[in-house]
Amino acid sequence: MNQRSDEILLDVQDLKMYFPVTRGLLRRKVADVKAVDGVSFKLKRGETLGLVGESGCGKTTVGRCILGLYKPTAGKILFEGEDIATMPEKKLRKIRSRMALIFQDPYSSLDPRQSAGSIVGEPLKIHRMVSTKQEYNERVEQLFRIVGLDPSMADRYPHEFSGGQRQRIGVARALACNPPLIVCDEPISALDVSIQAQIINLLEELQDRVQGLSYLFIAHDLSVVRHISDRVAVVYLGHIVEICRSRELYENPLHPYTRALLSAVPIADPFVEEKRERIILKGEVPSPLNPPPGCPFHPRCFEAIAECSQISPGLQDIGGGHEVACIRVPGYRISA
Repeated sequence: MNQRSDEILLDVQDLKMYFPVTRGLLRRKVADVKAVDGVSFKLKRGETLGLVGESGCGKTTVGRCILGLYKPTAGKILFEGEDIATMPEKKLRKIRSRMALIFQDPYSSLDPRQSAGSIVGEPLKIHRMVSTKQEYNERVEQLFRIVGLDPSMADRYPHEFSGGQRQRIGVARALACNPPLIVCDEPISALDVSIQAQIINLLEELQDRVQGLSYLFIAHDLSVVRHISDRVAVVYLGHIVEICRSRELYENPLHPYTRALLSAVPIADPFVEEKRERIILKGEVPSPLNPPPGCPFHPRCFEAIAECSQISPGLQDIGGGHEVACIRVPGYRISA
């Protein structure tokens, strides 16, 4: 069993990622799209943190900043104690073998011209993890077995595999360099429901077998995140509005947005489903190009008061590690 430790693997501090909007022949900047606007969280070694929210809320952008695919506008990303947000590209290249990404789409994320074995083994060559051809072949064969694929399939091409098998190839590729951190960017949303459970179970089994393996699991489906995450962070319009232990979030959601999301998750028991409250949010998600003042959720919030449009609440621990950003939550202290 993979033991959770108190060692902080990843510490994201006030992360901001703004994309400039330009106009005219001179490409003059006229505004910013605030995709991520002050996100902070910590991920312990061996832990799974679920990052949940609607499409366009900034979840994937957070993951790409952590992986070094985007250079953040502001903030710190401390990975194993080093700030990779401002790290030079040459130094960052050495650290990239310590983190990996599982893509959302198992169809477009695999090179159709490469064999499955070549796709899985490519990180080994790029990061020089093996020194001989035999060592390379043995590691690729081992990775195929770890994810439940027959090594004899290594010579096949992506189009010869099913969607679930392609995602297993993606998982094997992510594991190639034994990274302590894997960012899972909606890894099951493009798969059939029957296959989704298999991939979730595979990820959990891998975490039990690989000591210290941590996941940042990005998803929009709260029912999926519940089964794999130790803690869950709810994201809205580039902000984390609530973060706590997974069980606590589902049993005692505090932020109005979290409660609305959970009310939309279907329950198998028809009697419970019929009686429970459904929260229908009004309006559309505001544009990150022109976010509302105060609390980002207040234009759609069913509990909003006048102060919500003036006060921008930060995350606050209201007890037991349950952090929430809402002045309407009992126990939240409004700073002067």
